[in-house]
Amino acid sequence: MSLHLWDYPPEALEVTVSELLIATASSSDKLIDDTVREVLHDLREHLSMDVIFFSEIRDGQRMFKHVDTKPGCEVIATGGGSSLEESFCQCVLEGKLPQLVHDAAVHPAFPQLPPTPFRVGAHLSAPIVLGDGRTYGTLCCFSHEGDETLTERDLQKLECVARVAAKRIDARRQRVRDDEMQAWALEPLASHPLGKPTRRI
Repeated sequence: MSLHLWDYPPEALEVTVSELLIATASSSDKLIDDTVREVLHDLREHLSMDVIFFSEIRDGQRMFKHVDTKPGCEVIATGGGSSLEESFCQCVLEGKLPQLVHDAAVHPAFPQLPPTPFRVGAHLSAPIVLGDGRTYGTLCCFSHEGDETLTERDLQKLECVARVAAKRIDARRQRVRDDEMQAWALEPLASHPLGKPTRRI
């Protein structure tokens, strides 16, 4: 994938990424397929961040559905997880921390942030909001050092990918529901003891 993809203006990027994922999606259409992984990898490199991850929030936990890291920065891994309350993600969702932070270590909210086993400098976070309004999880990236060059335009790119991911999750879940509906079969009508027909599903 060409890194020139990220040269698109934010208002055109979402359509471009959506078309790319539709064109290259695998037949199994996994929730996060190889193309999505490639998009995240390229976005991390474009933003010069050390880590980017896609998480699902469930039962008070933040589960890492996919993680891409710069070599030597493998501080979290795909399949891992942690308490949502002890995460920067929750602070962003609650409005305690802005979505774009140039250096968390010097941010005014730092004393109230949960401790981390590694330094978090620059931090970008976008919620993944499904069509029914529920927050599925977050798309976040961070570097160990601060980065004053990050802009709102960079955050908009992350938000764009989060919206595309939400649409794919909605579409996947709808297909699962449709498949379940098609699998239902009506049993033949049986005679009710009182002579009234009854139908069982």
